Amino acid sequence: MSGGHRCQLLIKHVCQTPLLPSPDSTKGLNVQVCAGQMGGLNLAWGAHMRVLRHILGVGVGPRVHRPCPSLSLPGTYVTRAEATDADDPETDNAALRYSILEQGGPQLFSIDEHTGDIRTVQVGLDREVVAVYNLTLQVADMSGDGLTATASAIITLEDINDNAPGFTGDEFFMEVTEAVSGVDVGRLEVEDRDLPGSPNWVARFTILEGDPHGQFAIRTDPKTNEGVLSVVKPLDYERCRQYDLTVEVQNEAPLQAAAPRAGRGQASVHVQVRDVNEAPVFQENPLRTSLPEGALPGTPVASFSAQDPDTHQLQRLSYSKDYDPEDWLQVDRATGWVQTQRVLSPASPFLKDGWYRAIILACDDASPPRTATGTLSIEILEVNDHAPELSPPSGSVCSKPDQGSGLLLGATDEDLPPHGAPFHFQLSPRVPELSQNWSLSQINVSHVRLRLRHQVQEGLHRLSLLLQDSGQPPQQREQPLNVTVCRCGQDGACLPGAAARRAGGAGVSLGALVIMLASVILLLLLALPVALVARSRQQSRDKGFLQGLQDDLRDNVLNYDEQGGGEEDQDAYDINQLRHPTELAGLCAPLGRPPLRRDAPFSRGRPQSPRMLPTSPADIADFINDGLEAADSDPSVPPYDTALIYDYEGDGSVAGTLSSILSSLGDEDQDYSCLRDWGPRFARLADLYGPP
Repeated sequence: MSGGHRCQLLIKHVCQTPLLPSPDSTKGLNVQVCAGQMGGLNLAWGAHMRVLRHILGVGVGPRVHRPCPSLSLPGTYVTRAEATDADDPETDNAALRYSILEQGGPQLFSIDEHTGDIRTVQVGLDREVVAVYNLTLQVADMSGDGLTATASAIITLEDINDNAPGFTGDEFFMEVTEAVSGVDVGRLEVEDRDLPGSPNWVARFTILEGDPHGQFAIRTDPKTNEGVLSVVKPLDYERCRQYDLTVEVQNEAPLQAAAPRAGRGQASVHVQVRDVNEAPVFQENPLRTSLPEGALPGTPVASFSAQDPDTHQLQRLSYSKDYDPEDWLQVDRATGWVQTQRVLSPASPFLKDGWYRAIILACDDASPPRTATGTLSIEILEVNDHAPELSPPSGSVCSKPDQGSGLLLGATDEDLPPHGAPFHFQLSPRVPELSQNWSLSQINVSHVRLRLRHQVQEGLHRLSLLLQDSGQPPQQREQPLNVTVCRCGQDGACLPGAAARRAGGAGVSLGALVIMLASVILLLLLALPVALVARSRQQSRDKGFLQGLQDDLRDNVLNYDEQGGGEEDQDAYDINQLRHPTELAGLCAPLGRPPLRRDAPFSRGRPQSPRMLPTSPADIADFINDGLEAADSDPSVPPYDTALIYDYEGDGSVAGTLSSILSSLGDEDQDYSCLRDWGPRFARLADLYGPP
């Protein structure tokens, strides 16, 4: 446009879009203009022209979270707000200014318009009142007159220990049973406005007064922040019936100096002790004592008594054994006095390293009763009651002192140390000549070596050694030692011939054998006259007995010819004589020793002495039964044939039945020729009944 005319430019449209282009992508706009005369004259389209115009670009910051301590002083730095602008920093388009549009409450914060630093401007920040502040920030370019952007700043107040904990009450009352420990008594409630779970809120309790012996303890419940009072040592009702405790509460973190003190930082806790029946108490448990080995029954051991802590109750104590594996001890039920009731064997398996352990019970008579257990440990003191014994009791040495190593001798002792080794070996002082031929050299505490001083006669030598132990008082014993002196070879061992003589010498000596043989001969000479006298008397008795036996045999033969009718036969015996047994006393006089029956077994003993006759007729039955039993068991009375032959009669019997004699009606059916085979006693019958 020229000619000095002024034109008016009207922007018809801008790129067909209402959006503001990005400052980084576009530095100008294409616009179409037309020229016209003022007053609505004819318009003429002109050429396109490019209009350059800087577009302001302001960076929009995000939402900012920043913590801030509670009770901060004015001017306390909180955080900094930062914004960016893509415009040329050399122009006003990049000159940014900060401000706070809204705080949502009192004006407690300020921002520096140039740096964006946010600070406190006054006191009054209290987390317990307002915990979070939301600030709306604005940033503008062109020194605050240009384009703007906003952002949020969230300021959270940090908790500090500005509230002291306090009890909910001034006094607490609790009750607990005596003689218990590790139990909770009660809870102490506290209040604290600080952040739960933080060190500013967690309570710590301290017992200031009333617990000089440390019988109570307080711990903190992590969930409720309450104080839990517990008993850590048993209480005694008889000693103290009530405890008055002073308890203080504080936080885990130290309290701020400017924070106000709690009005109930301390409280009184009253604990009442409840009385119950307590178990007896042994004054010394375990009780240790000692007894000598082999203590006799009735030896006092100890007085293992207990005391009843319930002094306000009248109760009796009784004592008993709970464990005494050897049943060695006896306990007085009323006093607890312990003594031995038998001798304890040193080889008892219940002696452990010389100690014997028993368990004693003490029980009161309350309802329900309580029992105490006491351990009684008894040390069995070793007593030197055994002398040492020589081992081995015999041996051999070479006849020449320069051969062989001598005889190694040792000793054993049933006593335990210190009543055993070292042992002292000595040749018997009763036989002084032993030391002239023999010598002893000590090897160790339990062995010596026996040697010859010079050559002696080969054969058996009987030595006597005196052995003594180291006990107090010492025990000694003189013991024999059989030493065979023999010829030895180059190796120091006895030669075979010498060994045979050594074996023979180790047996019975010739003098002892002669004494034994003389004793046997003397006994035989003394027994021979006695045997001869007894033999003569026996022969005289046998003759008298055989003479009287002939008549007895004839009577018995006559009786055997007649076979009676059992119980119906009343004629075989004179029953009147049995009813008057006193008349038979003269007939029962013994006629010397009766002979044994030939058919009697060899295992049967001699006949018994004559039986006493009954004095009353009522005893006849018993007398008969006893007589039958005596006759059956007496091998010296007739008959000489056994009655067992007549016990069985039937099939399979070798002898024929006797009833065949009377069963026939005539003699013609019988054959008596066999009577001649029965001997001369049946010859008469054979002549009468036999064939002619």
